[in-house]
Amino acid sequence: MAEGDTLISVDYEIFGKVQGVFFRKYTQAEGKKLGLVGWVQNTDQGTVQGQLQGPISKVRHMQEWLRTKGSPKSHIDRANFSNEKVILNMDYSDFQIVK
Repeated sequence: MAEGDTLISVDYEIFGKVQGVFFRKYTQAEGKKLGLVGWVQNTDQGTVQGQLQGPISKVRHMQEWLRTKGSPKSHIDRANFSNEKVILNMDYSDFQIVK
């Protein structure tokens, strides 16, 4: 397996104006487009959090998207990534919006 194909899992939390601006829908669409699996949800603190799993190169692309782009009407102040680890198999079969 090439370096860029190593599977990783990483948790994320996005701060800023990220609720009520279709952030979860766009995150799900971008994740699916990249072939990633995981989930995204709003928190009671006004942030968006979730988990990404997939090939390291695709996860890095998604992290950059979460850090700088997001949905068209969102305003991202910062993105925190944590619990990054190499995995052998993905825990999810899809990229889901959790209510």
